[in-house]
Parts: sequence; C-alpha cells; structure tokens
Amino acid sequence: MASEVSAAAPRVVSLLPAATEIVAALGALGQLVGVTHECDHPEGVASLPRVTASAVDRDGPSATIDADVRELAASGTPAFTLDAALLASLEPDVVLTQTLCDVCALPAGVVHRAIASLPAAPRSVTLDGTTLDGVWLDVRRVGEAIGRGAEAEALVEASAARLRRVHELLKAARAPRPRVVVLEWLDPPFAAGHWVPELVRRAGGVDALAQPGAHSVVVDVDAVRAAAPDVLLLAPCGFGVTRAEREGAALLGRAEWRWARACEVWALDGNALTSRPGPRLVDAVETMAAIFAPALFDAPDDAYARRVVDGSPPRGRPPMA
Repeated sequence: MASEVSAAAPRVVSLLPAATEIVAALGALGQLVGVTHECDHPEGVASLPRVTASAVDRDGPSATIDADVRELAASGTPAFTLDAALLASLEPDVVLTQTLCDVCALPAGVVHRAIASLPAAPRSVTLDGTTLDGVWLDVRRVGEAIGRGAEAEALVEASAARLRRVHELLKAARAPRPRVVVLEWLDPPFAAGHWVPELVRRAGGVDALAQPGAHSVVVDVDAVRAAAPDVLLLAPCGFGVTRAEREGAALLGRAEWRWARACEVWALDGNALTSRPGPRLVDAVETMAAIFAPALFDAPDDAYARRVVDGSPPRGRPPMA
C-alpha cells in the first residue's frame, strides 16, 4: 500500500519483482520510481516506469521458453535488457537487485556497470537469500536502505507469527506429513529448490526430491515417479494459477506422466507463491498447509491453488494428541 513519503525519503528503483513486493509491504510504495517489466504486485506498481525488458517471449510454449533461455545463456546474452538512459533519468538513491538467478532477473554485473556509469552513483542493495532466514535478512537490508528499518522488523515478526500458527496447528493435531514434489517448470520438469523445500516442511510436508537452499534442477519423469509423492505441486516460475492448471492438465495427459493421476495434483500460482523471495512466501506456506492438512485449515484460495487431479484416498482429520 502507498503511504506519505517525505521529500528526503530515498528514491528507489527495483530490478526484481520480489524487491518491489518487499518495498510495498514496508509501506514505501510511494518511494518507488522505477520497476521491472515483470513487477505486477501490488496493483499500485502498474503505472511506474519499466526499466527492463525481456528477450524471451513468455507467452510461448514452456519448451520454447526453455530453449530460448538456454540459447541466450550459451551465447552469453542476458535474458533481460536494462534501459540505462531511463534508469539515469529516474535519479534513484537506491537500486535493488539480485545475484540469485540470471534467468529470473538482470545479472548483477549488468546492473553494477549501469550504476557505475551514473553521474551520482546510487546505493546498490543485492538480494541473495536462498532460504527463509535469508529472505527475512534481505527484508531487513531493504528496510535499512530505504529508511524503513522499523517496518521491516515488524514485517518479519508478523510473518514469523503466521508461520508459528501453522506449525502449532499441525503439531497439536499430530498431522501426518505427506511426501511432496514441487515442480517449478514443466517442460522440461525442474524440481523447485532454494526456499521451496523449507516452505513444504513449514506447511507440514516432506519434500521428496529437493534439498533446502540448493539450486532448482532439471529432473526426469522417472526421478519424480521414484520419489513416490503423495502430493504433486505444479508451480511454473512466472506463471499464474490458470496457466499452471492448463499446462498441468496437458502434462498429465502424456503417457509417461499418467502414473501421477494416482497422486493429489495441484496447480499453484508460482508467480505469487514460490518464485519470488518476498513476503508472499508466507502465503505459500498457508496455501500448502491447506492442501496437506485440509481438515485443519480453510480451503486454499482459488486464485492461488486449484486441484488438477485427486486420485489419492481422502485424508481425514489426523489423530489428536
């Protein structure tokens, strides 16, 4: 949400959708003067100047997107471009960037060179969290850089309280932990890494394929099947729940994936819940918990999660302590 900002408040350019969401969650939406072409949350960012563009057509088939990204990487060409002239004209005091993934945002080197060329170099804050603790550290670092340190502490504390509520409900009910696989891309399939296995654990599941903090990796269908998931979550990076649902249904229609129809399969809004290391990771835990323990939590928001297939036996209320 926007808030009143003094003339002395730092002017911020965000080069990462997660950073944009962090700034907004700290009540500093009014300090943002530029964002990326992918920044779509909250609604207030829609009118801000876009300082990046994509070299990849994100509306194409997933296999084509993957092939295009690989071709760009092989040639040393970034998947995103930066409008350096526009960045300079915005006169930012703080630029928020990342080092985690050159596919998801501008490479840090491109950003640092652009900043170095500005007449008055802004402060650069690089987000690099690969776990929940790392994400909360990034929230604090952003808060300190933009003059919102107290708000950052309050956001981290409120997020921790929501996570504790989920944990306490699951613990009190002695809820069984389903085996879970999260795919962050479907063609080819990628097992979601970084913070996602921790989200699964916090929500009451066991990630059967990925390790917390590790990079996301390509997996084949045999590896997914061998992981024996009870729940398969399809959360393509950068896609909303409608496209995830459509692509998930197509995936399960393939002969080599038909075994997965015996699982409980859900499409998730990966764009909102799992791809961005920001405040909505807590929404992801709450959404997953509603899927893993439906007797304990309200049904997940249809805008976040939709059932693709449910071939598993009904899971009733777990035994109470």
